[in-house]
Amino acid sequence: MPETGKQIIGRLGEDIAVKHFVKHSFKVLDRNYRKKWGEIDIVAEKDNILHFIEVKAVSCETAYPEENVHFWKRQRLSRTIQTYLAEKDVSYETEWQIDVAAVFINSETKTAKIRIMENVLL
Repeated sequence: MPETGKQIIGRLGEDIAVKHFVKHSFKVLDRNYRKKWGEIDIVAEKDNILHFIEVKAVSCETAYPEENVHFWKRQRLSRTIQTYLAEKDVSYETEWQIDVAAVFINSETKTAKIRIMENVLL
C-alpha cells in the first residue's frame, strides 16, 4: 500500500528531527517504538536523561503542529512510555522527559525548520 502525502511528510519530519538531535549530541536509542495502544516516534538520550520525542511535521509554516498532541494522544503516549520503561528495564532512578519536535517542511525550497518544546507535561 503506497504512502499517503501525510505519511511521507511525517516520515520526512522524523528523519529531520533525528538529524537535529544527533547533531546536538543526542544518542538515538529507538525509532517508532510501537504498541497496539500507541507509538513513540523517537527515544533518545543525552546527559543521562531519556527523551521521549513526539514529532509533528507539517508542510506549511503558519500551523502549530504541536497542538495536534491532543488529550487522547497524550494518554496513549503516557501508556506507551510506561510500557517502554518496563520492557527495557529502565531504572526507576533514570530521569526522563517528553519533548515535542515541530518540523516545518517547505517542499518548494527543500528546506525545513524545527522547533523543540522540551519537558512537556502530560
